[in-house]
Amino acid sequence: MADIAVFDVDGTLVDTNYQHALAWFRAFRRYDLTLPVWRLHRAIGMGGDQLVEAVAGGDVEKEHGDDLRAAWEEEYAPLLPEVQPFEGARRVLEDASEAGQRVVLASSGKAEHVEHYLDLLDARPLAAAWTTSDDVERTKPEPDLVAVAIEKVGGGTAVMVGDSVWDCEAARRLGVACYAVRTGGFSVDELRDAGARDVFDDLNDLRDGLRRSR
Repeated sequence: MADIAVFDVDGTLVDTNYQHALAWFRAFRRYDLTLPVWRLHRAIGMGGDQLVEAVAGGDVEKEHGDDLRAAWEEEYAPLLPEVQPFEGARRVLEDASEAGQRVVLASSGKAEHVEHYLDLLDARPLAAAWTTSDDVERTKPEPDLVAVAIEKVGGGTAVMVGDSVWDCEAARRLGVACYAVRTGGFSVDELRDAGARDVFDDLNDLRDGLRRSR
């Protein structure tokens, strides 16, 4: 069994993906750019450093990238109080800790957002470490964030839990097994094709599956 359990946060432990998509939609509208919300939602899980070019192209990134990221942060702030943990979120962290794994929360979110999620999940007593966007220059699907998460607890054999194809791809690039939950809105086939070893409907389903495998 892996001795490190790396958990993605947004969309995996806390239900934020649709708030993020709406915040990005509003940020782009500030610059008279109207992107379909479904397309923005499909990109959630990437960090903001990757998302703008992915959904709007290189020219928009060059001209407005930093301003769009600042606008997204302003638009997301009033939505933050609406965010709630997924059912079973804290319990799955407890399961990993009780199994002797070092728990790391791997987020590319802003530090203040991650701090809010830690409080929301009451995760500080369970997490050996966590990451924020300040820890890496390149976010998912690049593997840097997963690598830093593992390094923060001294290295070892890790497994990752995520909700997006970007989580699965980042883990695959690093050679880390990834288990996916469908709470990010991606299909089973998409997650498997991106590298997920197994896919579960939600965190409770994941807990049941891991208990059976043990």
